[in-house]
Amino acid sequence: MRDQKKAEAIASQRVHLLSPLLAEGLDPAKERQIRAMICEQSGISDRTLRRYLAQYKAEGFSGLKPKGKGRQSSEDAIPANILEQAILLRRELPKRSVSQIISILEWDGLVQPGQIKRSTLQEKLTERGYSSRHMRMYADSGVAARRFQKKYRNQLWHSDIKYALYLPIGKDGAKKQVYLVTFVDDATRLVLHGQFYPVLDQVIVEDCFRQAILKYGVPEKVYFDNGSQYRNKWMIRACAKMGIRLIYAKPYSPEATGKVERFNRVVDSFLSEAVLEKPQTLDKLNELFQVWLTECYQNKPHSGLNGNISPETAYRSDKKALKFLEPETITSAFLHAEDRKVDKAGCISFVGKKYEVGLNFIGCRVMVVYDPANIEEISIEYEGHEPFKARELVIGERTGNRPKLPEHLQPQLTESSRLLTAAARKNKQRKADQAPAVSYRTIRKGGND
Repeated sequence: MRDQKKAEAIASQRVHLLSPLLAEGLDPAKERQIRAMICEQSGISDRTLRRYLAQYKAEGFSGLKPKGKGRQSSEDAIPANILEQAILLRRELPKRSVSQIISILEWDGLVQPGQIKRSTLQEKLTERGYSSRHMRMYADSGVAARRFQKKYRNQLWHSDIKYALYLPIGKDGAKKQVYLVTFVDDATRLVLHGQFYPVLDQVIVEDCFRQAILKYGVPEKVYFDNGSQYRNKWMIRACAKMGIRLIYAKPYSPEATGKVERFNRVVDSFLSEAVLEKPQTLDKLNELFQVWLTECYQNKPHSGLNGNISPETAYRSDKKALKFLEPETITSAFLHAEDRKVDKAGCISFVGKKYEVGLNFIGCRVMVVYDPANIEEISIEYEGHEPFKARELVIGERTGNRPKLPEHLQPQLTESSRLLTAAARKNKQRKADQAPAVSYRTIRKGGND
């Protein structure tokens, strides 16, 4: 009975591993990209992943269960002394691949060529905690990752992006993949906001972040992975404006964002149900998701919370006061910002247009703050100056009045050229210092006399 439960647990893990590859309409290039991402995160080889996929397609869930008596166990396949040597080789050089380890064992005469299968050794190294993923994690910190949980709500938020279904929302009804962005409170596991989006870029994170803040106030800290949607200048500026401490996870440490990753696995059950509904629009998918989120997660007992209470109850019963910002502050924080250099005419180029900044800033790099939905007027920020507005430069038939130069740049009128006066003075001095030429004709005449 225990062996059966263990086999089912292993099969469930493998199904979860394969879930991104089971979506309909995957083209070969996208499938290769997803396979590479799964191999990077899990530490298994591409060959093993393709074998799992083939077994699932042929036999379904039962095909992913470990084989019973008909298959030699990994303990019998790899003697204990050989496994210890393999672990030693991995510890010597964590980046050493399984194929390289097998080659060294064969070259040293410890095993016969072909005696150890690559997939078997990979599986055994993973069981012992020496997979490539484990080694990367230990190399950074030197210790195993430990569970942590904040004491109060809004002390720390997590966020992640999940690849989801394909919907017929493209041109002429073509299927396009949609993406789920969620923000989760660390202490209570409440999903502060979650929504599906049709594109994968920085804007979807901005929108979800803003929705969460408008509903639940600002957190003390946010904790993100190193994806380009999170690690950018906009996020740094926005968090600074709102007084939020921004923290990024170490590279190759997906366990650091385990809470939101765990929620993403729960979302897999929703996606399985949503496929049966066959939503044709993004709005319909989001409508289904909000109902499911409220009834099947937010108000359901959570095993990670004391007393198995629901995330909604945990958040609402927390006595820590929520911090809401003024609407103007939030609006300012969620504006975009980019650097631009002011040219010799006192203007900047921005999205193919010219904006007049002022001659005072010639040669300076200023910060352009703008709303992507309206760039007719932008804000200019420069250290030591109050922010001001700049409008698009309209070039007419006449040049108009030339902008007045600042006082320190005004030309000083004089009655003569200081350059030519100084040059004349220098030339006179040069002639006075120059020795007169000797006349040899005069010397000869003097000698004849």
